[in-house]
Amino acid sequence: MDSKPSLTAIILTYNEEVHLERCLRSLYTVCENVVIVDSYSTDKTEQIAKKYNARFFQNRWVNYATQFNWGLENTDIDTDWVIRIDADEYLDKELQNNILLNLNRFNKDVIGVRVKRLMYFFDKPLKKGGMYPIWHLKIWRNGVAKCEQKWMDERMLLLQEGEIENVEGNKIDYNLNNITWWTSKHNNYATREAIDTLDKLHNFTNSEEKISNFFGTSEQRRRWLKMAYLKLPLFVRPFLFFFVRYFVQLGFLEGKRGFIWSVLQCFWYRFLVDVKIYEAYRAVGKNKEQLILYFKEEYGYDVTNVS
Repeated sequence: MDSKPSLTAIILTYNEEVHLERCLRSLYTVCENVVIVDSYSTDKTEQIAKKYNARFFQNRWVNYATQFNWGLENTDIDTDWVIRIDADEYLDKELQNNILLNLNRFNKDVIGVRVKRLMYFFDKPLKKGGMYPIWHLKIWRNGVAKCEQKWMDERMLLLQEGEIENVEGNKIDYNLNNITWWTSKHNNYATREAIDTLDKLHNFTNSEEKISNFFGTSEQRRRWLKMAYLKLPLFVRPFLFFFVRYFVQLGFLEGKRGFIWSVLQCFWYRFLVDVKIYEAYRAVGKNKEQLILYFKEEYGYDVTNVS
């Protein structure tokens, strides 16, 4: 087997004792180093990190992009490559083997690597309803990327031109928490998604965003479709989104799991985002400064903070 590539993983954590060891076991087959940026966990996250000799840092949470970029800039990463992974994710054996096989062999023109995400829901993979395959840029040469400043759906921005390769295998997204945890998490996500949507309309942050292109990469196409979605009327678009995902993209073939996922993720969550946008407009109207103040007072979010 090929030797490990010069690769560092960055993981952001907060109370991830349920998932972290599984993630670290998959990474240490392919990574020289693992960096964990923790938001002051109160469980056994730090002990698990140290058990696997991960380099452990703590920093106050603002949002995902700010935390991730802090990790890139402040943890002295000295490997040739960096990989981004969440604590509730792990690399399957095929992806581990292909990283070992290919990463050392890419020529200098290759600056990024895309991998596939495979989502698990109720203990089985979701492959219908537009859920698979979804390719994301997850590995890049050290120093050539940063996380775009968004409140949701953050992607990596390449800072220079270069080639991007695809590597087969799956990054498994398999959260072990229950549905009450899931809905609570997505309630918080809906607030951030509402902020992100309103940022596009009112320019809270003036931040750089990845290119959207229907005829581009899968990431660019999904971003283009999301922008098209945001142009549809409030409360109408969740119904359309559910219809496309469940019927057109065959989510119903996943059985009960597919129905639950489509109702919760593709309808309920999207509807909740629209309700939060409606609530904000109803409270303060469409004035930019009043909206900024609203999210600060109601949710404690400084929506202009992209540092």
